[in-house]
Amino acid sequence: MNRWVVRGLIICSVAGQPTLLWAQDNNGAQEENVDKAREALAKQQEDEDSTKQLEEVFQSAEKNYSLQKNGTHALTYSFDYSYTGDQRLDVNISDGSVRNLDIVPSATHNFTNAFSYDYGLFDNLTIGTRIPLVVKYDTQDELEIYDIGDVSFTARWQPAAYIPGKMSTTLFTSITTKTGVSPYEIDVNRQLSTGSGYYTVAGGVSMSKVLDPVVLFGSASASYNVEVEDLEQVRGARLLTTVEPGFGLSASMGFAYSLSYDISLSVSSQISYSDETTLTFSNGEAAVAQDQMTGFLSLSLGTRVSDTTIINTSVGIGLTEDAPDFSLGVSLPINFSGLRE
Repeated sequence: MNRWVVRGLIICSVAGQPTLLWAQDNNGAQEENVDKAREALAKQQEDEDSTKQLEEVFQSAEKNYSLQKNGTHALTYSFDYSYTGDQRLDVNISDGSVRNLDIVPSATHNFTNAFSYDYGLFDNLTIGTRIPLVVKYDTQDELEIYDIGDVSFTARWQPAAYIPGKMSTTLFTSITTKTGVSPYEIDVNRQLSTGSGYYTVAGGVSMSKVLDPVVLFGSASASYNVEVEDLEQVRGARLLTTVEPGFGLSASMGFAYSLSYDISLSVSSQISYSDETTLTFSNGEAAVAQDQMTGFLSLSLGTRVSDTTIINTSVGIGLTEDAPDFSLGVSLPINFSGLRE
């Protein structure tokens, strides 16, 4: 720091007296001062390359994107808990008459620990993956399972650079595998599932706009679920062989408000539609599961605990019958020296 101050003073002293230096060009003492100035301004071995400094300046004036920078990594851990309560009707019908009728309350607790990894392939293209570890517990049947969930792969592309005051648009696509325990390959009376049981291909668009200190955002997506064949699941007196899941649509919108440099609050709502699912059995019979509409409201609080770490905590409330009753979530980045830029 002192070296740069000395250099600055020398520059000012030399630049502030050009006429005097010119007039005394043949003066030996003045030439000695000029030589000292040149020596002081000469590049030292430990100095930062001025070319690199210029590149940084030029890069800051170039296109800016909100995705991962080219060649950078990000690893995030998230924990989510969701609770779904229901009432099961226990009926025993004999000779056309009801012998036993009972309403039994039930609840399913779902705990998900997920690790998400993102890599900046280009400044405007980020690829990533998400690996969930699921713990599920059913209070009615006293069933539990600890297993991996459905691993997904994503790609996000920003076609245009972010311009302050303008709308920012990001296109995304994802492939969700069926690595989790399939609900169509278990004993439904003795086991629980951790996955959907089929592959899903989805795509959509998300948009955001900064209206300091508020950020408005929204997204819309569509998904296609791949048909599952060659199943052998016993359901009652029938054998399930084929599942044809319907398509899905989803939309969300909300806003984030910066309360301070360290605290931000966001509110969002999401609505999803799932088309009918057709189940085909070995005897040729088919059953149709009706389409579903789910709505969810989420509140999230972001807290900055360091210059590079923001912890997000969220709570969600189900707005429709098919949605979970409520959920809790926490996410935070994991910083490793090997993943730094």
